[in-house]
Amino acid sequence: MKKIAPGVVIGITAVFIGLVLSMQILTTSGSDQGGLVPLAKLKDYEQELKQVREEKEEALSQLNELQERLENIEKEEAEDDTLIEALVDDIAKYKLAAGSTDVEGPGVVITIKNPDNMDPYAGNTDVITYNYELLLSLVNKLKEAGAEAISINEHRIVQTTEISLASNHININGNATAAPYYVKAIGNPSTISNALTIRNGIVETMRNSYGLSVSIDEKSDVTIGKYSGILNFKYAQPMEANQ
Repeated sequence: MKKIAPGVVIGITAVFIGLVLSMQILTTSGSDQGGLVPLAKLKDYEQELKQVREEKEEALSQLNELQERLENIEKEEAEDDTLIEALVDDIAKYKLAAGSTDVEGPGVVITIKNPDNMDPYAGNTDVITYNYELLLSLVNKLKEAGAEAISINEHRIVQTTEISLASNHININGNATAAPYYVKAIGNPSTISNALTIRNGIVETMRNSYGLSVSIDEKSDVTIGKYSGILNFKYAQPMEANQ
């Protein structure tokens, strides 16, 4: 059976990714910018949105299948060509750095919970939500300690990740999250644990200044899923080789 040229498969995959991005743009930019929307029209919008979301999920599923087929072709070609083998290794490293592949390895799992003695009738008692900058500080400390992959409540932390307050919850990668928070980090378990628990460090601050319950479990094997979104750069473009 004749092998499919890697360039052809890569081209097909690139076109498919473009279609998925276009679908996302249409989903977010096709809303009515007018005033009040009639109820009947609103229901039509809801139905259209549901259909587009289903189509998007199907497209992403097909994209994942194409990526898997592309990886298989790359491996087959790499067996016959030393140069392609080196390129495949480089691609794997870039995927790791971009968070676009599942990873596993030793690390830690950090569990953060609101104080046990909170008064449910006191109003806004979600300590973590209204001090979400603590999660930002924790992510920074994990990176400083050499963490090679991080996730919060199964949301992969990548270069474009935002952790922000949205009404009464925290958004991570555009997804609403709520306490308790389970933070996974892959790296040297003891190095990470020591960096977080130093005197006046982030964990001590969470416990003593905010009353949060924080536990750190060192693990021999931690699994972190890939980034589930699509990276879309509006302004940054690759430079030409002769520039």
